Amino acid sequence: MAFRSDYPDIDPIDLPIHEAVLGGAAAYADIPALVDGITGQSISYAELDAATRRTAAGLAEAGVRKGDVVALYSPNTIVYPVAFYGATRAGATVTTVSSMTTAHELAGQLRDSRARWIITVSPFLPVATEAAAALAAEGTPIAEILVCDTAPGHRSLADLAATTAPEPTPLIDPAEDVAALPYSSGTTGLPKGVMLTHRSIASNMAQVDPVHSTGPGERILAVLPFFHIYGLSALLNHPLRCGSTVVVLPRFDLEQFLRTIQEQRIEGVFVAPPIALALAKHPLVDSFDLSSLKFVLCSAAPLDADLAAACARRLGLPNIRQGYGMTELSPVTNVLPLADTGAPRDTVGRLVASTELRVVALDGSGKDLGPGEDGELVFRGPQVMKGYFGRQSETDAMIDEDGWLHTGDIGHVDADGYLFVVDRVKELIKYKGYQVAPAELEALLLTHPEIADAAVIGVIGEDGEERPRAYVVRAPGSALTEQQVTEFVAAQVAPYKKVRSVQFIPAVPKSVAGKILRRELRALSRQV
Repeated sequence: MAFRSDYPDIDPIDLPIHEAVLGGAAAYADIPALVDGITGQSISYAELDAATRRTAAGLAEAGVRKGDVVALYSPNTIVYPVAFYGATRAGATVTTVSSMTTAHELAGQLRDSRARWIITVSPFLPVATEAAAALAAEGTPIAEILVCDTAPGHRSLADLAATTAPEPTPLIDPAEDVAALPYSSGTTGLPKGVMLTHRSIASNMAQVDPVHSTGPGERILAVLPFFHIYGLSALLNHPLRCGSTVVVLPRFDLEQFLRTIQEQRIEGVFVAPPIALALAKHPLVDSFDLSSLKFVLCSAAPLDADLAAACARRLGLPNIRQGYGMTELSPVTNVLPLADTGAPRDTVGRLVASTELRVVALDGSGKDLGPGEDGELVFRGPQVMKGYFGRQSETDAMIDEDGWLHTGDIGHVDADGYLFVVDRVKELIKYKGYQVAPAELEALLLTHPEIADAAVIGVIGEDGEERPRAYVVRAPGSALTEQQVTEFVAAQVAPYKKVRSVQFIPAVPKSVAGKILRRELRALSRQV
C-alpha cells in the first residue's frame, strides 16, 4: 500500500527559484531579510532583491550564461543569498561547496560539476586558487574567481553590482533547468551532484507551507551551513519567501549561538542532533535567556526521543519538532506540525502535501508493508530530484521507472500516519542472523549520565562475524570503563543487541549536518 499526505495536493510551482523566493519581496521591502549575528549589519528585502538583480547583471556582463555552473564556496554570510540568487537570475546552476573542503576535494567537485566560475571569500582564496590551478593544468581553466568580500586581484560582488548593464532575462524552464547542484554527503560511496530543478525546490517550499510557515519579521537563527540542502531550504529559501528575518552565524559556537538567541530574540531555530545534544546537556545553556524561542526543529540525522524530551524540557517548549528528508528530495518529505503537541515522541512527522510513501520489505520481495512494519522508505512527489549529474546508472538505481525514489532508510508508519525512521539499510549490523540498528544503541548510550556522545558500528572479527562496537565520548571528569558501558547496554537490550566492545574517543566524527561519519569509525576500527 502507498501512504499519502493528508494535506491537499499542490500545483507544481513553475517559477525560477529566485522568483519563487523573492517574488514577493516588495511586500516586505523595509523588513530586515538578513542580519549578521556578530556585527549586526543587516540587509532589507528591498536591498536583497536589488542586489541579486544587479549581481546577475554583473555576472552576465562577465560572461556567465544559461547552463553555466557557478561554484559557491563560502561560509554563512548575509551576502551568500546575493551570490546564490544572483547566479540563478543569470541563468546559471549553483553548485554549493562545503566550507570545510580541501583543495583536492574542491578540484574534484569543480571537475565533476563542470563549474566555470567560483564565488568565494578572501580567507578561502588559497584553497580556491589551488583547486583552480589543478583544473588549469588539465586544460579546463576556471573563467574567474570572484569574492563576496574584497581581495586584491579579484573582483567582488560589489564590483559586479556596480555595472550599468541591463538585468539578464534568460529563458528558464523550471521543470528541466537545474537551479542547485549540491553534492550528497558521501557517507556511502563517492559524493554525487544532485540535480535539483527550479520546480522541485520551489514546489517543495509550497509542500511545506501547510505544515510549517514562518511569518513576516519572525526571527530565525541560521547556523546550519547554507551549502547543505537543509540550510539552503530551511534557512534561506523558505523563510525569505515568507518575509522572515534570518539572523546569520558563520559557524556553530555554543556560547555565540546562545548569546545570539538572547540578544536577537530569536523565535525559531533549526538544528542538527549535535546542537540538540548541547542544548540538552551543556551547563552553559542555563546562563542565557532563551525564552523568546517558539520552536526548535531538528533534522538531518536521527534524534533520540529521550534526548529530544530533555532538550524540550530545558527550553520550556512542548516538544522538539523533527523532520525528514534528504538532498535528493529537495529536501523535505515529512515535518511535525508546530501545533501537533500530542504526537508520538520519536516521530519525524507527517507527509507534506503531494507526497506518497511506500514501505518496502527488506527481503528483496518488493512487497509493500502496512502500518507498524519496518521496511525501506520509498517516496514519490514533485520534490524528487532530476537525477545525479553525469551518473545515469546511479540515478536509475535510486529512482525506479515509476518515479519512486529509494532512500536506503528503514522505518515505518503508524496507524495515525506518523513516520518513524529506524536506521539506514547499509548501517544495519548483522549479528548471527539478527539485524541490529546502530541508532537504537546510540540512543540508549546517550541516556547514560557519563556519556557525552556515542556512535556504534559493526566490526567483523577473525571468525567473520560482525559485532556491535561502541565509540564513546566520556563526559568531563568521567572515568567510565568499557565494562561499565557494556553492562549498561546489556541490562537493557536483547542479548543479540549487546555491545561487544567499546573504544573511548575524544569526539564522534560527524558531517556539518550532524550525520555520524561511520566510514571514519570503520577506518579507526582497522587500526585497532
